[in-house]
Amino acid sequence: MTVFSEEARQVFAANYPEVPHKITHQLGSNVLFEFESLARLAEALPENSIEYNFADLPIGIDGKPEPTGISIGDTIRNIEKTGSWAALKNIEQVPEYAALLHGLLEEIRPQIEARTGKMQKLQGFIFITSPGGVTPYHFDPEHNILLQIRGSKVMTQFPAGDARYAPHEVHESYHTGGARELKWRDEMLAGGTQFPLIAGEALFVPVMAPHFVKNGPGSSVSLSITWRSDWSFAEADARAFNGVLRRMGFKPGNTGRWPSGNKAKALGWRVLRKFRKS
Repeated sequence: MTVFSEEARQVFAANYPEVPHKITHQLGSNVLFEFESLARLAEALPENSIEYNFADLPIGIDGKPEPTGISIGDTIRNIEKTGSWAALKNIEQVPEYAALLHGLLEEIRPQIEARTGKMQKLQGFIFITSPGGVTPYHFDPEHNILLQIRGSKVMTQFPAGDARYAPHEVHESYHTGGARELKWRDEMLAGGTQFPLIAGEALFVPVMAPHFVKNGPGSSVSLSITWRSDWSFAEADARAFNGVLRRMGFKPGNTGRWPSGNKAKALGWRVLRKFRKS
């Protein structure tokens, strides 16, 4: 059985790659997303593929919060009462989860590749959150569909590429090794769009669209299926090159959202990066 219906794929095709939108999915109560299965997955992943902390956080934070001191296995097995947020990164390192990720993306490969070309760097992330938890304001470099598996949450999303919500300098820093967390100001809230999600719903998040998430009254499990494209890599590399130009005292023009406007700067960064490595 397919996870994304024909209607869901049509809605996705009509909006990808720049318009955030909701679709439905039929992933259901897969045993891979039971808390015991997720705890075992976390214990099998390398340490650098696990991030977890207390979930009672403000929307905006400076840097990464400190870990809880609770083991990752106990955090997940007792997520209802540990007051925690956990991210399991690159789940494709485990065969069962790799097969799931690739199967889901295969269903929408035609719609994706018709718009942004070959899918690259396929990755999966699972988020396990205690009731009321907050994922602070940040952005991500991938094309992303977030599938809600258990519980509910509300993602507040802001326009991608708009410097009012993520300054160009922050993008440039991120693409040369900086953090993805963003400075939050309460007056920005008016520019966001809320997307409530319940189990069986999914949300598309455009590349680098700033967002924060507030969990519902129960524990939550969500799956992000992500991919990169020539477009996303071109924008990332162009922003990195802009950062170099800015540090040299220049005032570079803004990076475009589509690759045709980023090719020269992207090439400049790739040449510079290769020169630095040699």
